[in-house]
Amino acid sequence: MSGMKLSINALLTFPVERTISEITDFIQGYIDEASVKGVVVGVSGGIDSSVALALAVKALGKERVTALILPDRRTTPKQDVDDALTLVKLFDVKHYLINIDEIVDAYSALPFFDLEDNIATGNLRARIRMNILYYYANRFSHLVLGTGDRSEILIGYFTKYGDGAVDLLPLACLYKTQVRHIAHWLGIPERIIKKPSSPRLWPGHLAEKELGMKYEDIDLILYGLFDLGLTKEELSEITGISTELIERVIALHRRSRHKRSFPPYPRLSWNREPLKEL
Repeated sequence: MSGMKLSINALLTFPVERTISEITDFIQGYIDEASVKGVVVGVSGGIDSSVALALAVKALGKERVTALILPDRRTTPKQDVDDALTLVKLFDVKHYLINIDEIVDAYSALPFFDLEDNIATGNLRARIRMNILYYYANRFSHLVLGTGDRSEILIGYFTKYGDGAVDLLPLACLYKTQVRHIAHWLGIPERIIKKPSSPRLWPGHLAEKELGMKYEDIDLILYGLFDLGLTKEELSEITGISTELIERVIALHRRSRHKRSFPPYPRLSWNREPLKEL
């Protein structure tokens, strides 16, 4: 590995137009096979949901795409709502703006509810949003189109049965930096492309602040480990990223394995056949 160097630019040299074409073909094929009317997308004003919305419209046409904007006014900045509204108007899709504040507050009836518990209440917000998305999908024969990218999925940076509970994940093949890269080709406003990533699960919530790492480093680490098959020592040598940071990403991946797997169940001694599709 001596003399070899690897930078984030290695992730950005993929064929953008072909990638967009293959993702839109995937969306169209999946929806047609499911025989549903269209997709519903939660649009936050962030980069992932913006790109997911654009790809859905490109694949299915604006008539088969519905956007739900689901802020909690205590945690969602007005700018995010404004950006989401700008986006749905740009792509001319049917949309609903639904504040979830009162729905979150309804859980105060629980004896153990604590609005100030960032993790528990933040994940509750994500699950409330997904409940609303699935209600719409069930009501109008749609599927829920997820917005998670490859980076988030590999390190488990999503809420189990919240934003991770979807019907299809068209961005799961792209790292966060690659999602930002293709956004330019899809007409996403520059303000959204440059905006720091955040699930907005609690006040002031920023993804990189919570993770303690930049997505450029996370993506480069994941690319080296999963796509190039490098050891952490090799990866550190050719990127200059410390082995400590690489180990943190590996730990995030391993600890979140349960989020990417079907729930475990017992294998009976007299029936060892695993669950499978016919």
